[in-house]
Amino acid sequence: MAKKQLLNKRSMDFLEKYLNNASPTGYEWEGQKIWMDYLKPYVDEFITDTYGSAVAVINPKAKYRVVIEGHADEISWYVNYISDNGLLYVIRNGGSDHQIAPSKVVNIHTKNGIVKGVFGWPAIHTRSKAKEEAPKPDNICIDIGAKDKGEVEKMGVHVGCVITYPDEFHILNKDKFVCRALDNRMGGFMIAEVARLLHENKQKLDFGLYITNSVQEEIGLRGAEMITQTIKPNVAIVTDVTHDTTTPMIDQKKQGYAEIGKGPVIAYAPAVQQKLRDLITDTAEEKKIPFQRAALSRATGTDTDAFAYSNGGVASALISLPLRYMHTTVEMVHKEDVENVIKLIYETLLKIKDGETFSYFK
Repeated sequence: MAKKQLLNKRSMDFLEKYLNNASPTGYEWEGQKIWMDYLKPYVDEFITDTYGSAVAVINPKAKYRVVIEGHADEISWYVNYISDNGLLYVIRNGGSDHQIAPSKVVNIHTKNGIVKGVFGWPAIHTRSKAKEEAPKPDNICIDIGAKDKGEVEKMGVHVGCVITYPDEFHILNKDKFVCRALDNRMGGFMIAEVARLLHENKQKLDFGLYITNSVQEEIGLRGAEMITQTIKPNVAIVTDVTHDTTTPMIDQKKQGYAEIGKGPVIAYAPAVQQKLRDLITDTAEEKKIPFQRAALSRATGTDTDAFAYSNGGVASALISLPLRYMHTTVEMVHKEDVENVIKLIYETLLKIKDGETFSYFK
């Protein structure tokens, strides 16, 4: 690989701005604008769809099409009910964890801007010692300082308003990136960096490259299902996050072993096309990129499934970024893993040839 610095100042400024912007499922467009603006110097054109998926394209006239993909949305909450005394009760928008909610500050998105609130929780002095009640979706609530339902409505808050956490990007111990929504805006960041490196290293591809940032993954891969029908790719390399299983309370016999700092995780699963996966692992070994392996039963649970089973079958593979504390406000990844995912996708693309079918029968 050429001697360009991998993550430069512009990259890191983009990452921080991109992560700090709220992009809840169904409301991803402001984050997509940031992402597209960053990619403008490196690509030929953009494709967008009705629900907000964004695709940056290199060589749009080429018939053979390769996708590299991440998803743009983050977990959040919806206002579901407003009590007479002005408290807000919520339902999930994606896989939001009710157990981390108590005492968290939240942003409630309204037509007039952000309204601040807090997930309240009874003081330890007032809770029954005999029967300690845990946080549950039906007992957590948000206080926005309103005296009653009428005041809530005057503040512009209503049923259906989306709610996000404001926690912002920071770095721990020089090389650990921490933020909410690393799942999976790190994916959008990494595929954008691949496009940047291709441009800066003056690499000419003999196929069309579709750098795809899909929406609504957190509620069932919906954005990928839509955009793959638009692109109709021949190949898809998807990147998402996966669990670091070295932290407490995780059964490695069930969840497998993966650790931050040990490299990208390459998936083995029915949706993963084996010849494409072998190209990726061979590339990692040749380029001395550290990697880990994961076995996934049935579905991968990522946008890989949407691409693989679309358009009569698309050769698809999954390269995951190991992450600690998924679906919390302190998701954590290792800088070296981020760089190695970028390197692995980049180097794999340079080995894909126009017209390659990855067929088992030739």
